[in-house]
Amino acid sequence: MSAPEHIAAGETGYDRVLRLTIPLRSARGRVVRLGPVLETILSAHAYPAPIKHLLAEALVVAALIGSLIKDDEGQLTMQAQTESGVVDLLVCDYRGGELRGYVRFDAERLAGLGANPSLYALFGRGYLAMTFDLATTGQRYQGIVPLEGGSLAEACQSYFAQSEQVPTLIRVGVRADGQGCVAGGLLVQHLAEGEEGRERLHVQLDHPEWDHIAALAGSIRHEELVDPDLSLEALVWRLFHEEGEVRVEAGGPLSRGCRCSVSHYEAVIARFPEADRLDMRDESGLIVVDCAFCSRLFEISA
Repeated sequence: MSAPEHIAAGETGYDRVLRLTIPLRSARGRVVRLGPVLETILSAHAYPAPIKHLLAEALVVAALIGSLIKDDEGQLTMQAQTESGVVDLLVCDYRGGELRGYVRFDAERLAGLGANPSLYALFGRGYLAMTFDLATTGQRYQGIVPLEGGSLAEACQSYFAQSEQVPTLIRVGVRADGQGCVAGGLLVQHLAEGEEGRERLHVQLDHPEWDHIAALAGSIRHEELVDPDLSLEALVWRLFHEEGEVRVEAGGPLSRGCRCSVSHYEAVIARFPEADRLDMRDESGLIVVDCAFCSRLFEISA
C-alpha cells in the first residue's frame, strides 16, 4: 500500500468498513468509523451520555468483529448482561453490514454514578456472550467470558484470547459534541490460519511478528479514530506503511438493520397457543409489540 495524494487527502467515509491484511506479519484487521448510522440507532431512545458512549463503543466492536465473518448472511450477536448491575442488558448484532443495538438500564442508579462511570460501575459482575450464526451451514457457536477490563473492547480481546486462542487488539474511540456522535475502531489479529491459499500458521501469544504489529496498532490515538478529516485508508497507511505489502479492501456500507415488521411479529406470535395470544390482547383486541431496538410500536391482530 502506497500513499498517493488521493489517499492522503482521502475520502473520510462514515459508516463503512475497511479490511486490511499484512501478509509478511501474518496479520489481518478491520477499521470502522460510524457517523449517521450511529446517530440513527442512538436516537431511538433518550439515552443519557454514559449510555450513549457505551452503546456507541458496542456498535463499533460489533461492526469490527461481525465484518470478520466470511458468510455474507452470517450474524454476530454480542450480549453483555448481569443480574444486579446498573446496566442489566446490552445487546448488539451485525448481519450483512446491518447494525442494531439496545441498552436496558436503571436511570436512577445511573444518575448516581457521575459523568464517566467505569465498566464495572455499570455492570458489576457480568458476562459477555458472543454468538455466531452461520447461515450457509446452519452452525451456531458461542463463547462466554467474564465482563472484565476497562472497556467492552478489552472484554472482547479476552474473548478472542480465551475462546478462540487468537491474539487480538481492539481500540475504540467515541466523540460526542454539539455536532453529534462519531465513533471509530481498529481491530488487528495474528492469524491462527492464513488467508485462503496460505498454509496454517502456528499461534503463539508471544510471537515476535504479532508483538510488532500489536505495538504499532496500539499506538493509535483516540483522536485519529474519530477524526473526520482522516480517511480510513490514510489511517492504515499511517500505522503500517513501513511493513512492506499492506493489502486494503473496502467493505460494504454499514446501515441500521432493525428487522422489525408486522409480518415478523405476526410469525413470532403465531407460535404461541391461542389462549396465550388472547391474553396478550389490549382493550381494543390488538397485541401491541414494542421493539426495543427502534422504539416503534406494532399492532398485531390476535
